[in-house]
Amino acid sequence: MKVGNLNRGSASVSLQCGGFSLYNERRSSRGCSNSVIGPSLLVRLKKNNSNSRFVTLRASSLLPIPCFASPPSHLNQHSLLTDSHHDDTQITPELSVNENENENENENEEGYSNSISDVKREIISLSLPALAGQAIDPIAQLMETAYIGRLGTLELASAGVSVSIFNIISKLFNIPLLSVATSFVAEDMANISKNPDSDSASDQGDSKQISGNGNPFKAVYQRKQLSSVSTALLLALGLGIFEALALYLGSQTFLRIIGVSAGNPTLVPAQKFLSLRAFGAPAVVLSLALQGIFRGFKDTKTPVICLGIGNLSAVVLFPLLIYYFKLGVAGAAISTVLSQYIGTVLMIWCLNKRAVLLPPKMGNLQFGSYIKSGGFLLGRTLAVLTTMTLGTSMAARHGPVAMAAHQIWMQVWLAVSLLSDALAASGQALIASSISRHDYKAVKEITHFVLRIGLLTGICLTAILGASFGSLATLFTQDFEVLQVVRTGALFVSASQPFNALAYIFDGLHYGVSDFPYAAFSMMFVGAVSSTFLVFAPSHFGLQGVWLGLSLFMALRVVAGSVRLLSKNGPWWFLHKDFHIAKMVS
Repeated sequence: MKVGNLNRGSASVSLQCGGFSLYNERRSSRGCSNSVIGPSLLVRLKKNNSNSRFVTLRASSLLPIPCFASPPSHLNQHSLLTDSHHDDTQITPELSVNENENENENENEEGYSNSISDVKREIISLSLPALAGQAIDPIAQLMETAYIGRLGTLELASAGVSVSIFNIISKLFNIPLLSVATSFVAEDMANISKNPDSDSASDQGDSKQISGNGNPFKAVYQRKQLSSVSTALLLALGLGIFEALALYLGSQTFLRIIGVSAGNPTLVPAQKFLSLRAFGAPAVVLSLALQGIFRGFKDTKTPVICLGIGNLSAVVLFPLLIYYFKLGVAGAAISTVLSQYIGTVLMIWCLNKRAVLLPPKMGNLQFGSYIKSGGFLLGRTLAVLTTMTLGTSMAARHGPVAMAAHQIWMQVWLAVSLLSDALAASGQALIASSISRHDYKAVKEITHFVLRIGLLTGICLTAILGASFGSLATLFTQDFEVLQVVRTGALFVSASQPFNALAYIFDGLHYGVSDFPYAAFSMMFVGAVSSTFLVFAPSHFGLQGVWLGLSLFMALRVVAGSVRLLSKNGPWWFLHKDFHIAKMVS
């Protein structure tokens, strides 16, 4: 058989060893992730005075064409070569392929379009549950704020300061742990798909049994033993216990550091509230680490269900403990802690069905990798929390009314802007998985898609909040003086939403390609500039100066992310390349 002209068709031919059959199978770009990339050969099959039929062969110097594939069900093994009518079939070279070039190009374009559609569908399918998951915690905090706000202005201000401190301490290490766990677990799962015999992971449990006719008659879900999962859980548990002790024993110290003086009326109730919330620190750290692990599995539905059940319990506990047992602010803190443990225990129970929680030996843990990558993100998180804490501190110095208004702004601001983090988390998991497979084309499509959706989300949130913020504020307090102050800041909360959305998207993109050093150093620079502004602006503009500084902080984060993506020398070099194939072969 002689070789004709080479093209890049979308069909492939498998030769069945021993069957001497030849068939033509069209494959979409999604179904040929393991197919051979290489030129095609066109041969003509001639039969007795009948029309010729064309078959396209893929040939490659990289990989051999597999000879164990079976023909499609609609083709009989003897329909082409072994039939009595085809005994004298001859194979002759075809030197001209012009008549098939258009067809092949159309097939490639169709496969490319299908690949883009698949990427978008996967992002949306992951983002929608993640969106609900991201909304659960802010909604729970909003509900807690609403119940406390009805107790009085002093209670709302004291809870606002305590929640700010709790979020600073409990999320200081947890945010890096969540982000690193997502990337590491996604990379491990991608490596397993490429190399099932990898030493980094193993399966436990019964494997699928195949009956004589090729149909499965028994299938037991296999538990993955991933060192990235075990490392994340142990680190989260240790950090959670440490943070609980720090918050409980140092509650008064933290309050004074943030600006609550000994003569401030919010000191005593804030200290009591913070001491109770400290018991929930291990649950919070474990919960976010577990969410990162499930994101790495590309499973955003399980955390939603578990967290939903936990927070649903708070709906019953808040009025029961606050009003029926008359525990006041303490009842709100206890209700939140109990709901956090319920959601965390449920997630651990679900994860235990999919993965081995503890490794067979400590040597398999990845503490070094987590600490190295997490160290960069720790610096980044410190920059973020320092800037946010400085803003809260400057607001607290304007008195209880200003602090109560600031608390309402902050809760609404974070609740709506964190919705974009769901899209960023989905993009991070898919990018980390695609980067491990060197599928740069998919990474490029994911990046462009999440940025467009993020900007659209921010614009929509701006319109919604701008039209409804005045009415929304009455859900948190009925104090006329506080409401007056709240309405003056509606512009800052609503107008900053496009910057907020894009800032979270850029974070997810950086983590997806493991660009942790740039994410850390750029955030330190942005935080330093914004903090400098926050130190001086409130003395001239009052509480509005605080929110000018926070808006500047988010805008500079967007600028830093854009600069990185536009660089042709960094990890995003492939964004500036025009790929003609969907899969890069390493």
